[in-house]
Amino acid sequence: MKKCKDAYGQEVWAFFQDKESYEIVERNDGFIDLSEGAPAYFAEYKDWPKIQKQGIKFAKGKILDIGSGAGRITLYLQKKGFDVVAIDNSPLAIKVCKKRGVKNAKVLSIEKIGTFKPDTFDTVIMLGNNFGLFGSFKKAKSLLKEFYRITSPNATIIAESNDPYKTDNPIHLGYHKFNKKRGRMPGQLRIRIRFEKCVGRWFDYLLVSKTEMKKILEGTGWKIKKFINSKKSSYIAIIKKKRFLKKR
Repeated sequence: MKKCKDAYGQEVWAFFQDKESYEIVERNDGFIDLSEGAPAYFAEYKDWPKIQKQGIKFAKGKILDIGSGAGRITLYLQKKGFDVVAIDNSPLAIKVCKKRGVKNAKVLSIEKIGTFKPDTFDTVIMLGNNFGLFGSFKKAKSLLKEFYRITSPNATIIAESNDPYKTDNPIHLGYHKFNKKRGRMPGQLRIRIRFEKCVGRWFDYLLVSKTEMKKILEGTGWKIKKFINSKKSSYIAIIKKKRFLKKR
């Protein structure tokens, strides 16, 4: 199997070229999942999940779309007249964004958002379960403080997550125990993407309950305004910036 840094980008690029595309997600306990993959990253607004249609209504001002994929969120917001910056750590995904008409797309990982100047954005979007890109409890807290710095006083985060506890699958429940034994959050996945002969790098992807999300937000300058629930385990949090963040 060929090692490559951008297996995710390869699947997005293949779909963009009208070739067969799929997404294989491998977890570090050996679990393999064949997900919907690329088609979801290109979905038109009419095909979005209901909670995403509700969540996007809270977007305002200048917007940062984190983990933009093929640019579906950014393109929708551009058509609405918003100024949007799309970022993704996948060079091929950003290439697709640009070819599809995204005006401002950058190859940038969530860890590098500190490169933006203070008060740059009014909204940060993390749809498509992209709250998971925080990776871990500690890293989430650190990056949320960076979000605080690069956003305006009345900024909003629109973040989608997936409650890992809403399952009765013994394989997933066993993985929760596996994680806790190693001092990790139950929903802290260690995964990598496979596409054709390409195998991406391992990375952490964080799934949290609403209670865990509230705990993560403590001391970061952010608070929950409301949750938008689905009939399944996914949900969206509308997160508002507090007026003042105490210095430590």
